[in-house]
Amino acid sequence: MTMQPWTKEEFEQKLREKSALYHIHHPFHIMMHNGECSVEQIRGWVANRFYYQINIPVKDAAILANCRDIKTRREWIQRILDHDGSIQEETLGGIEAWLNLGEAVGLTRQDMLDEKYILPGVRFAVDAYVNFARRATWQEAACSSLTEMFAPEIHQSRLNSWPSNYPWIKPEGLEYFQMRLSQARRDVSHGLAITLDHFTTREQQEHALNILQFKLDILWSMLDAMTMAYQYERPPYSHVDDRPNYHKGIF
Repeated sequence: MTMQPWTKEEFEQKLREKSALYHIHHPFHIMMHNGECSVEQIRGWVANRFYYQINIPVKDAAILANCRDIKTRREWIQRILDHDGSIQEETLGGIEAWLNLGEAVGLTRQDMLDEKYILPGVRFAVDAYVNFARRATWQEAACSSLTEMFAPEIHQSRLNSWPSNYPWIKPEGLEYFQMRLSQARRDVSHGLAITLDHFTTREQQEHALNILQFKLDILWSMLDAMTMAYQYERPPYSHVDDRPNYHKGIF
């Protein structure tokens, strides 16, 4: 028996209910929000999330490459400019803003660019996201971006809590979170419209929910890897080599 599709309103509500599994609820993030992270734990988180940041425009370029709709491309390309910055407008991109955050917490710019501290588990998760965007339809890849529905809350929580919980972090380092408050809301409007218009049968809608769960799994798995390395102090190879000796690049 074929199940009736949800209305657009019902479907959107199902997508938004996935917020219960957003990584704002991960124990490591709760610890960070409560001001319980050490300097090294904050630095480890910033260093590893940088790998996610630098791959966002790569992911978005893959979506553009698969998209034949000119109107969508015209809107979606703004996401790349948001992270890479615009030469013409001399705007600060998200990648540069994250590098500023790294310096604000005491990391060196070169170590971040060299991906010195990227844990294999984080790299695998992010690479899976990029590779998904390359092989999926552009509508499926757009759907995976809908974790941005939940992002403004997480950015605001850092702006609210970090200045008092981590006063050693230079205030200018928090600009990334401020930038993303408005950008994420704009992006959600576009990505949600694509998803609601494209996934119209019940089977397709269930598929979209599974895609969104895939993205939530990626974000959660990144924090699992960081928990093992920085909370339990058991990074990969720690009992045989005390250096961060990990592979680099996407395979």
